Amino acid sequence: MGQLVAKLAAEQGHEVVATLISADTNQSVDELSEKLRGCDIAIDFSVAAAVPKNTEICVRAGVPLVEGTTGWKNHLDEVKRVVAQHDGALIHGANFSAGVQVFYRIAARAAELFRALDSYDAFIEEAHHKRKRDAPSGTAIQLQEIVTEALGREVPVASTRAGYIPGTHRVGFDSAADQITLTHTARSREGFAAGALLAARWIMGRKGVYEFSEVFEEIVKPHGDGETEK
Repeated sequence: MGQLVAKLAAEQGHEVVATLISADTNQSVDELSEKLRGCDIAIDFSVAAAVPKNTEICVRAGVPLVEGTTGWKNHLDEVKRVVAQHDGALIHGANFSAGVQVFYRIAARAAELFRALDSYDAFIEEAHHKRKRDAPSGTAIQLQEIVTEALGREVPVASTRAGYIPGTHRVGFDSAADQITLTHTARSREGFAAGALLAARWIMGRKGVYEFSEVFEEIVKPHGDGETEK
């Protein structure tokens, strides 16, 4: 993901001036912050355990952070505290794909329609490549929260890790009479990288902690209201 973000950034006219890799983790927060000082934005797709330290590195350097790593939500309170302490900025999301953001909203609306139909049971299935560590995926967890709230009852999630699957999420509503399914299939990771760069442009000049869904709403609202974006 890091390589793909760097590639798309260069294609869009941005310059990658610093890259931190796993070998750098032996250095102190101050040393790594110094490497980032003067950068406009930082984008992180690493591992869950590294998110608190990476956040501290960025906010100490005064650099807004786009956090694309998943599986670290148990550290969210700690991350928010560090960002607030240093008056920093961070935007995170379970999935930075615009298509997934639309999928969330379609699934929520479908769940609302099934809310009064007790004869239908909802389920969520997700599949990813065998190297993905967190299961269920962050996308599936957020999807579960969205559908559960809209449906008014708990929704189970099943996960598969095999081969080179880039990412598939399916929401189903099953009854004795029929079954309805909604599926999002990622053909590549480019959509995630493009969304991260979109988030990077939005977070610059802001302070605080945001979820990507907030950014997405701001992007689509002008079109939905029939307004022209200036």
